[in-house]
Amino acid sequence: MTTRRGMPRHHRAGPSVGIGAETPAARLRWWRELLLVIMGYWLYTLVRNTVPAQAREATENAEQLQRLERAISMDIELAVNLAADRITWLIVGMNYFYAVAHFAMTIGVLVWLYRRHPRLYRPARNVFLVTNAVALAVFYLYPLAPPRLLPGHGYVDTVVRHGTWGSWASGDVAAASNQYAAMPSMHVAWSLFCAAAIVLLARRRWVRVAGALHPVLTVVVIVATANHFVLDAAGGAAALAAGYAIPRMVTAVRRRPARSDPRPGHQLEPEPVAAG
Repeated sequence: MTTRRGMPRHHRAGPSVGIGAETPAARLRWWRELLLVIMGYWLYTLVRNTVPAQAREATENAEQLQRLERAISMDIELAVNLAADRITWLIVGMNYFYAVAHFAMTIGVLVWLYRRHPRLYRPARNVFLVTNAVALAVFYLYPLAPPRLLPGHGYVDTVVRHGTWGSWASGDVAAASNQYAAMPSMHVAWSLFCAAAIVLLARRRWVRVAGALHPVLTVVVIVATANHFVLDAAGGAAALAAGYAIPRMVTAVRRRPARSDPRPGHQLEPEPVAAG
């Protein structure tokens, strides 16, 4: 079937192919992607919260981690926590940021990638899901108490003290969440995931700057609220790095050509060894 100008209808001009250009081959079903992300997060939450709450081991690991940070002059958590807690409006804002921002930002970035950069959405989504799977393995193998649960160290549980709504880490909803899954910090992993997408793909400079600052602010917040050690943030970065590397390695292995003769039905045979 042709148009009035004689051009086949299926060849009618459309968006140019490039980064962010959605073509029929690249188009994804939004409801399927939404269901996949929801199911992935539900499974992540289910597994995370069913990991045995090994309070004693988690506390011992936290004590060891704190000693390590002290040895390398990185134990800033208590000073930051107490300083931020003295400014009520600041710490309450940080509590809400901790509870809400990582969900809102990550969902927003995934939707933005799906709508504006569909060719990059699927590999980005895979990185996100694998990162969470890596974190689940670490939660199981290395239970770690957050600073606010360390007895006798003087940390302030800022959500409890200020009655802030929304955090799964403290208060009435704490019983529904595994409290000993501080390593790695998924707040940091998710924020770095978002920052990478924004810095690499956003067009406006101020948006790229804001995206780059998001992980910095996230690290300040997780430390100030005594939900994580500084090394937990490093663990979040490592989890994201693994989430990026693992799919690439799997793809490389799958694309590795088999050692066979290019003619159909033939295989390479070992070369004869000359008699000495």
